[in-house]
Amino acid sequence: MITPAQIRAARALLGLSIDQLSAESGVSAFLILQVEDEKSATLDQATMLTLRGALERAGMSFLADGDCPPGGMGVRLVARHDTGEGLRPENLNATNDG
Repeated sequence: MITPAQIRAARALLGLSIDQLSAESGVSAFLILQVEDEKSATLDQATMLTLRGALERAGMSFLADGDCPPGGMGVRLVARHDTGEGLRPENLNATNDG
């Protein structure tokens, strides 16, 4: 299972807004906001798998604990399909989600 932090990191690496990920995955922007919120009580596994599939199609690879030394979960940019600069992670916020 992937984590909310991995979804946020993958979106940042790809330079995708929440609306763009919503369009690619078919998951509502509101639900993506809930999924990315670490405080969400429960995460629907089907939604997480849908988001993972969309992000993998966009060029991300998700790493499980122990996949890559020294360990820990993470994401890896396998391929980038656009030529734009995207958003730097520190600039990823609600203002540029639209």
